[in-house]
Amino acid sequence: MEQFLSFDIAPMHFDEGKLTLLDQTRLPGEEVYIEIETKEDMWDAIYHLKVRGAPAIGVAAAYGLYVDALKYEGDYVPEFLEHVKSGAKYLNSARPTAVNLSWALNRLTEGLLDNTWSSVEEAKEWLLEEAKTIHREDIEACKAMGEYGLSLLKEGMGILTHCNAGTIATAKYGTCLAPLYLGHERGYDFRVFADETRPLLQGARLTSWELNKAGIDVTLICDNMAATVMKKGWIDAVVVGCDRMAANGDGANKIGTSGVAVLAKEYGIPFYMYVPTSTIDMNTPTGDDIHIELRKGEEIYEMWYEKPMAPEGIKTFNPSFDVTDHKYITAVITEKGIVRPPYDENLKKIMMK
Repeated sequence: MEQFLSFDIAPMHFDEGKLTLLDQTRLPGEEVYIEIETKEDMWDAIYHLKVRGAPAIGVAAAYGLYVDALKYEGDYVPEFLEHVKSGAKYLNSARPTAVNLSWALNRLTEGLLDNTWSSVEEAKEWLLEEAKTIHREDIEACKAMGEYGLSLLKEGMGILTHCNAGTIATAKYGTCLAPLYLGHERGYDFRVFADETRPLLQGARLTSWELNKAGIDVTLICDNMAATVMKKGWIDAVVVGCDRMAANGDGANKIGTSGVAVLAKEYGIPFYMYVPTSTIDMNTPTGDDIHIELRKGEEIYEMWYEKPMAPEGIKTFNPSFDVTDHKYITAVITEKGIVRPPYDENLKKIMMK
């Protein structure tokens, strides 16, 4: 499969036991990599969004768990396994909504416990190889979603996206932005509109930065301008990512996504959600069962301003995600294929492939 990213940027690097992460809180002004030396560094990076995007969090956490495993210097295998389990539990507390975090950590810890190890070093080596496998699988999944997603789009389309599900939200290529990069390389000439995505501005700081860097025609708009560009007929499709999809097709994504989906339905615009199978949680029946992370109110009124832009002591409500009801989702794009309604039946089929 062709390489279709015209710029070289990655959310993380791992080499010879050293993990570095692109600090996404410093973008677009600075491209700074930070080193992860402890599980506390990894927790902080996840919680404070230095690494973000469900797939990228999963891959980074896998490497982070290995980095923590290296801190164990004994030779007693049962004690080492407890050390890893404790580290995984700690890292999993960083962000509750994105299922890739728990998925990756569970995959590693359960794999360790399901095998018999002759030494701690052997177990550590397996942990590293499995983390590398998760990394490689995510890259391949994003490539596949790019191909499947592009099959739904036509040349010259106007496309709206919300938040950032691009190359820096994954191991590489992105989920919902992967078909835009692929289409760009093939001359599709997409016109992309990026919602700024309040309150953390991932659309403004990250998506518009990525797409502009790749030479794609991108226009930044405020979140409350989505209806206007739709009404003008400038939008032919909406593409978004997902942090956790329930078994019935309800999808949790960055706050504001559900509003975009409702608008798209009103204006007759297809709404496509890009979801790696690692993000589909068949143990969560519906979106009502997804735990939504609440974050500090300072992100709304203080984080991006020279001085507070709200009265002192004001009450705030700052959910990081909302849930888009499956009835608003035209299709779900996975690395195994495109899923259409009824999702409660067809998600099961795709997960069995």
